[in-house]
Amino acid sequence: MQISDTEENYIKAIFALQMQEQGEVSTNRLSGHLLNRAASVTDMLKRLSEKKLIHYEKYKGVSLSAKGYRLAVNIVRKHRLWEVFLKEKLHFKWDEVHDIAEQLEHIQSEELVSRLDKYLGYPKFDPHGDPIPDKDGLMQKNQAIALARVDRKGNYRIARVTDHSRPFLNYITELGLKIGDLVRVEEVNAYDASCKLKTADGQTIFLSQKAGTNILVEQRR
Repeated sequence: MQISDTEENYIKAIFALQMQEQGEVSTNRLSGHLLNRAASVTDMLKRLSEKKLIHYEKYKGVSLSAKGYRLAVNIVRKHRLWEVFLKEKLHFKWDEVHDIAEQLEHIQSEELVSRLDKYLGYPKFDPHGDPIPDKDGLMQKNQAIALARVDRKGNYRIARVTDHSRPFLNYITELGLKIGDLVRVEEVNAYDASCKLKTADGQTIFLSQKAGTNILVEQRR
């Protein structure tokens, strides 16, 4: 079955939103995520439904079929492997790799992806801390939570960022933060969920609730 790049983009978007919302995705939510008109989204959903990649009923939202889920995981796997390759081997910055990987994720050769995975040493996470599915579609789970939801002071490791936009990643870089850094949460404001951090080198950083929502951490003793 032939699937276009645009159809793959829709499948990946539904996958991402379904993971966030733990259930069916509304047409309006998908339209906003893709910045496409609702009518265009509806037409595409009908096409994907005909190909049995999604479960779709008008006014009731959309979810991936088993077939669509396997396709989505494969696209995500390619995207995240290419991000690792671009950053680790070609030395692109972490705010540059997403857009390039968006193009490379549509390459269809399974052999190429398999060799790429082996060449990179079977990485488990991409440069943003997102888990990379293995060849069987399995991903490592982590218990990371958003900084804005941390309910106690203590030591944490930055495990993941959920906003891959260039402005956000540049902002984090300017603060001197990166994946794997150890930080101490000194305070999370009960009113607006802003937080105060202390870095390993003693720097004090204040983060807004918006920034803290997009930085995920794991607790350390």
